[in-house]
Amino acid sequence: MPRLSEVIAALEKLWPPERAESWDAVGTVAGDPDAEVSRVLFAVDPVQETVDEALMLGADLLVTHHPLYLRGTTTVAATTFKGRVVHTLIKNDVALHVAHTNADRADPGVSDALAGALDLRVTGPLVPDPTDPAGRRGLGRICELEPPVTLRELAGLAADRLPATAQGIRISGDLDATIRTIAVSGGSGDSLFADVRAAGVDAFLTADLRHHPASEFMEDREHRPPALLDAAHWATEQPWCELAAAQLDEISDRNGWGLRVHVSKTVTDPWTAHAASNATPIPTGAPN
Repeated sequence: MPRLSEVIAALEKLWPPERAESWDAVGTVAGDPDAEVSRVLFAVDPVQETVDEALMLGADLLVTHHPLYLRGTTTVAATTFKGRVVHTLIKNDVALHVAHTNADRADPGVSDALAGALDLRVTGPLVPDPTDPAGRRGLGRICELEPPVTLRELAGLAADRLPATAQGIRISGDLDATIRTIAVSGGSGDSLFADVRAAGVDAFLTADLRHHPASEFMEDREHRPPALLDAAHWATEQPWCELAAAQLDEISDRNGWGLRVHVSKTVTDPWTAHAASNATPIPTGAPN
């Protein structure tokens, strides 16, 4: 069996920490470098539920996309949920490693997995990484649909192919419009609106679209704005876990490690239910 340090070295070749955003917190959060690793679990969120799942599986390493302490902390006391996570990991000899924006920028990365879930053909990154001479790394992906579909059909495809959540897929645009090209970005994507507009695509699929940025984007009368598809944050990033697990499986086979690699079945999207609005118009009130 490999040591944790060997597995982490392999993961950091896939997702070098120096390619993460400067504000990010990636890398190993807990774990003994000399400990042996036989089983690995991949998940989006480092929450108690996924840690408990790792314990149930007998995993020695939990790899998550989201950081545990993105903004730092002054305590790991078990009086907080993050402190309890740290205590549970250490007491049970389970390591935690994070690949966040370094996995977003990777080739293949989070947005490749999102595109793959919808059978989209990737043509390149939405925001290319200037340090990649091959032009394959970067944030988001530009994709083609073969054959083209309507926005209504595309939304239905996303709802069917992405993990089920209470939110489903929110849509802005003409449902009968033909979609030939689409930009996708796993996780929060409204910071990429300018890049999406410059790409000239027919639609943009991402998550966490806020009212004002989305409204201003769709009200651009100088250019025909792409349609928007807003999925749940967790749902757009969960496909990466399957991709990452397959990558580690291949590394394990190549090195004769015999790792058993799993993808979390726990739904950690924070929204648990959805009540649809009725058809009665909401009375006009004071502006927000």
